[in-house]
Amino acid sequence: MVTVETEVWINAPLERCFDLARNIDVHTRTVWPHTKERAVAGITTGPIGNGETVTFEATHLGVRQRLTSLITAYHAPYYFVDEMQRGAFKYLRHEHYFECAHGMTLMRDRLKFAAPLGVVGWLVERAVLRRYMYNFLKYRNEQLKVLAEAN
Repeated sequence: MVTVETEVWINAPLERCFDLARNIDVHTRTVWPHTKERAVAGITTGPIGNGETVTFEATHLGVRQRLTSLITAYHAPYYFVDEMQRGAFKYLRHEHYFECAHGMTLMRDRLKFAAPLGVVGWLVERAVLRRYMYNFLKYRNEQLKVLAEAN
């Protein structure tokens, strides 16, 4: 299993950052354009909340795939967790943390995942997926920061 962590300081209110991070429309606008990510089932637009699911369809590493996530923990506006229910990973848990400090919002992500396929999956996690997922999160967080600070 691999853990990837990111953080970004955002000059916007805590509640705004929290609400943007859990908004499906914002999610699909803030990921890499080449993935052509879209919500196709569950909550497909607007904010997602505790106990709700969303299924995204996207192209990652040249493969079109679907991933269904369930919000398994939710404490507005400080924390929420989405966990994969169905998808390409053996395991995926994404923790989102929000904290107000120095008049800004610190947004942190902790993504834990495991690839299928035993030893081959273990090698792919370390050779490709760790960096890919880190860059994916960094890009999304930078785009979310731009949106949050715009208004």
